[in-house]
Amino acid sequence: MNKIGDPGAAGRPISADQAMARVNASLRKRYGAERRFRVYGIASVTVGLAFLALMMISIVGKGYSAFQQTYVDLDIYFDPEVIDPDGLRDQESLMRANYNTLIKDSLLFLFPEASGRRDRRALGALISNSAAFDLQDMVITDPLLIGQTRRVSVLASADADMLNKGKISRTVPESERRVSDQQIAWLETLRDRGRFEKRFNTSFFTHGDSRDPELSGIWGATKGSFYMLLITLALSFPVGIGAAIYLEEFAPKNPVTDFIEININNLAAVPSIVFGLLGLGVFLNFFSMPRSAPMVGGLVLTLMTLPTIIISARASLKSVPPSIREAALGMGASQMQSTFHHVLPLAMPGMLTGTIIGMARALGETAPLLMIGMVAFIVDIPQGLFDPSTALPVQIYLWADAPERAFVERTSAAIMVLLGFLVLMNLSAIILRKRYERRW
Repeated sequence: MNKIGDPGAAGRPISADQAMARVNASLRKRYGAERRFRVYGIASVTVGLAFLALMMISIVGKGYSAFQQTYVDLDIYFDPEVIDPDGLRDQESLMRANYNTLIKDSLLFLFPEASGRRDRRALGALISNSAAFDLQDMVITDPLLIGQTRRVSVLASADADMLNKGKISRTVPESERRVSDQQIAWLETLRDRGRFEKRFNTSFFTHGDSRDPELSGIWGATKGSFYMLLITLALSFPVGIGAAIYLEEFAPKNPVTDFIEININNLAAVPSIVFGLLGLGVFLNFFSMPRSAPMVGGLVLTLMTLPTIIISARASLKSVPPSIREAALGMGASQMQSTFHHVLPLAMPGMLTGTIIGMARALGETAPLLMIGMVAFIVDIPQGLFDPSTALPVQIYLWADAPERAFVERTSAAIMVLLGFLVLMNLSAIILRKRYERRW
């Protein structure tokens, strides 16, 4: 038997077979640890994806129905005695008319058994409050409708819409649901007569907020978010890129610049609500800027995204090889020419990527906007940077706190829209990085 020089535990030499056995045991132990680590990693990724899929299934399951809306076809008689009893046909008298009477008369013609006041009120509750305004717009646009009978598709109320979509169960006791048995019977009759239909909910994308769920939309919040991101991009990108270029390429290395760099890194980790408090104290209280304005929201989001843009821009500048700078300087270029003509173009893709990621973070922020009053109930669509407005995340927050069942699906649908914007912004950042990045 062959002996090897290394002694065993008792100082005796061990054989080659024993040494090989020890090596194989060590290899099996190491390979086993690697396999376990690989299994743990796969399990972690699987669990993370499972939770993500569960969240998305929950959001989509609750929100996809918001992209459809229920309409009821009614035969409306545009009664001249109701709309314009004086026969003047002027716009003021047409706007003062009680168009709800036309809707109630059409419903009573379909369901004459609803004779009592309570029954008539329950029957009218099947139609949205916006139906009267739709009829008003029709008459003002075309006064020749007065005296005629037309079949008009009017928006159903939120409760009727929820029942039609199966969101309200018919099996629960009547006292536990918002729709009575009599209203269910009326709705079933309308469906059997072909007067009930679902259409694509365009108002969800074209309307602002409303107390009535069937009338609420995200256009006002989307436009407010757009204005804020526009201000944020216009301010944070040039300031952030300029600060990064100065700190990385021109600033001397001394305690002052070290202090600035440390504070920039710390600001990137500060909770966003602190920036909201800063905006409340500086922009609203000190400068007396208007509350709930996209201008103030954009300034607050600019302060919040600046550290992220500066850090990512400096990282992009550091990734450019020193040989680029040295070659430019060796050819007689000044330091500024070397930076702006050679280094900056090569670092710009990374800077754009960091900027887009910072803007995506700003798009999803809610806490700082709550502090500057953008949580107010805003119905009108903002037309400028100083008009009262809200943002898409804040709109989601407001709808999530609403008691009506119909706001649940709109909350989930708004989350789907917000996630879509975030995915597009992050996807554009990835495309920019893959297309223009340079590997050294």
